Amino acid sequence: MDVSLSMVARAPGPLLGPGLGLNGLPRPPPPKVTKKPKKAVLFFEVEILDAKTREKLCFLDKVEPQATIAEIKNLFTKSHPQWYPARQSLRLDPKGKSLKDEDVLQKLPVGTTATLYFRDLGAQISWVTVFLTEYAGPLFIYLLFYFRVPFIYGHKYDFTSSRHTVVHSRQGPAHYQPLPHQAPPLASPCPAPFQNCTYYWGFAAWMAYYINHPLYTPPTYGAQQVKLALAIFVICQLGNFSIHMALRDLRPAGSKTRKIPYPTKNPFTWLFLLVSCPNYTYEVGSWIGFAIMTQCLPVALFSLVGFTQMTIWAKGKHRSYLKEFRDYPPLRMPIIPFLL
Repeated sequence: MDVSLSMVARAPGPLLGPGLGLNGLPRPPPPKVTKKPKKAVLFFEVEILDAKTREKLCFLDKVEPQATIAEIKNLFTKSHPQWYPARQSLRLDPKGKSLKDEDVLQKLPVGTTATLYFRDLGAQISWVTVFLTEYAGPLFIYLLFYFRVPFIYGHKYDFTSSRHTVVHSRQGPAHYQPLPHQAPPLASPCPAPFQNCTYYWGFAAWMAYYINHPLYTPPTYGAQQVKLALAIFVICQLGNFSIHMALRDLRPAGSKTRKIPYPTKNPFTWLFLLVSCPNYTYEVGSWIGFAIMTQCLPVALFSLVGFTQMTIWAKGKHRSYLKEFRDYPPLRMPIIPFLL
């Protein structure tokens, strides 16, 4: 068998040089890689002036746009250590409102050179100290009168006990226990605790003196009056506790979002349907119950003064709700349903 091999000769193509492609044409130049320009970071300059004298206190350079007022206060403290953040009030106008710590610099109506005005709030006391002082003080004072320590009622009554049941079933000191609520500010101005302590301690001593006095007269209707008043007190205390728990759960931990409080499944919170501050309503009810239970004039006067002050607070909070929320329930009153 003959096997023939045939070879087909290919015509030689053009020689490929370094600048030529496979088709013999010049290669296109490689695309130029363009580097994206870096975005320039715009820094702010912050000038802090004294709100009273307009004296320049501090100039902060290269402050980031996302800086908060709290961070600016910390920067200001570095140059003026005597003014720690808690006693600083920064504002856009010398007579304007204080800026919130969470306010962001670039969201304020200022240019790249911001002018802030500083006011000294004075020495501040931590709220832990305030609570311990304001609430533990009346408890301690009440117990001094309850155990009739010497030099209060006379030598023959030292460390004696009252023979009246109402004195031993009193619930007054328990009322001073702080209730869980939204976290308060970290500090309070110095004069405020002294004023509050004078108020709470003074009334606690005045009420305790008469309730635990050896000549104390029991309520007119005896045990029935005491039991009815005690029931009112306990119910109102449970209601007060329920409202504070509802307000605490209204705002998640670490959040500062404000919402309209509404009733929950707890029946004690249904008072939200009629008033803006049911915690004050319940607290007034507690003191009315305590006044009926003890039938003591100082307790009644304390209840009246407390009601007056809580009405002022409730009206202020009610106005703030109406201003902040357009859909706020129109049926609600500040503290007393349908009246006040």
